[in-house]
Amino acid sequence: MSVVLRNGTVLTIDDRSRVLTGHDVLVTDDRIAAIGERLPVPDGTEEIDATGGIVMPGMIDTHRHMWQTAMRGYGADWTLTQYFVWYYLEHGRRFRPEDVYAGNLVAALEALDAGVTTTVDWSHGLRTVDHADAAVDALAAVPGRFVLAYGNIQDAPATWTAAPEFRDFLTRRAGDLERIQLAFDVTGDPAFPEKPAFEVARELGLPVSTHAGVWGATNDDGIRLMHDHGFMTPETVYVHAATLSADSYQRIAATGGSVSVSTESEQSAGQGYPPTWALRKHGIPVSLSMDTSVWWSGDLFSAMRSTLGADRSREHLEAHARTDTVTHAALRAEHVVEWATRGGAHALGRDDLGRLEVGRKADVVLIKNDHSPVMFPLLNPYGHVAFQAQRGDVHTVLVDGRIVKRDSRLVDVDLAAAQVAVERTVEHLRAEIGEQAWVAGMNPEVPETKLLDNPYTYTDYRSAGTHGG
Repeated sequence: MSVVLRNGTVLTIDDRSRVLTGHDVLVTDDRIAAIGERLPVPDGTEEIDATGGIVMPGMIDTHRHMWQTAMRGYGADWTLTQYFVWYYLEHGRRFRPEDVYAGNLVAALEALDAGVTTTVDWSHGLRTVDHADAAVDALAAVPGRFVLAYGNIQDAPATWTAAPEFRDFLTRRAGDLERIQLAFDVTGDPAFPEKPAFEVARELGLPVSTHAGVWGATNDDGIRLMHDHGFMTPETVYVHAATLSADSYQRIAATGGSVSVSTESEQSAGQGYPPTWALRKHGIPVSLSMDTSVWWSGDLFSAMRSTLGADRSREHLEAHARTDTVTHAALRAEHVVEWATRGGAHALGRDDLGRLEVGRKADVVLIKNDHSPVMFPLLNPYGHVAFQAQRGDVHTVLVDGRIVKRDSRLVDVDLAAAQVAVERTVEHLRAEIGEQAWVAGMNPEVPETKLLDNPYTYTDYRSAGTHGG
């Protein structure tokens, strides 16, 4: 099969950061076959008019709790502590396998609709292997790229990674996904109870993704333990990394890891100030992520926009403190577009994704909306993507050369069935929790007996960094 996108403004995100106006992108089978002007194409090639639009690589989200999407917007006014109480300590264990399926299904569809062609499902609600199978079943039903970051916040990482049924799951389901990561956090407990889970990851050759630098929960002690035991690798993804010291950033930089920044989350929930300003200083690779639709949007346009705003705000404030003025922004629109595409590909070790070059995988997005005055004039395409575009402007999406969104609508998708599945999950949770508690849960009081910071139940460790030390 062949598809050609004609006469668009092409953002290659290649080593030369080329912007090619009036160019075509030809896709044959699952690869980009050619980029040029007025390309000849094979007979039967489907032609898509990209005039007035932007053709760019598919975006990559490196950290999204997809299982929670059935509760979209429920926690809009939560703090991080309220999130921990609701999911980690009280109601997260009420999710059945079919509820994980429903959340993953609608999240996967939402990702494609917004031009996110690869998503890491940071799936820490997998209490049983049945939950894990349900998560993968949902992802396999949607024609996107998905990486399962397997986790279980209701049990110790050392326990669930040692279970025979977990090993059996990896054997059975690895072929249904792009890759599997292990998803767990490091509390900083000097006993290092997470060490056996890292050893499993090393034995099986699985990357680890971990929430690091989260105010009060995971900080420098955990990074130091990982480093001292040799578990910081180039494949390790550190999520948030918002409250770390220069020493921890240096350890990440020295071992080649990358950071997944969820700016909307860090700004709103309180993990710490979005750290791109610090990551840039230390030369640490950055990717972007949306965290969870319980709070925030599920598109990377929001991530790019908020990241630019947070980074520039920090730069201005630091200058003002020196009675100085910023005259040139250090972080540019081009940089966040790269983080949303090639940055994610780097974090996942996928050199064949995240850029438009001949021979690379054909994950392609066309941003075009003939019914919107916001699409013209198109002067700075990077700025247009970062500040002007939104999910409604995603006209066409290809994954692996297959058209999954055409003329602004998903292809061959049963949204009604997804909606029914989500509604059943909501009905189940409301019935389990009780109507009064369900309503109160949108702005819950924190019980006095609950942990305010460290939500992990497998260790009693407290430190000066967790308010309980």
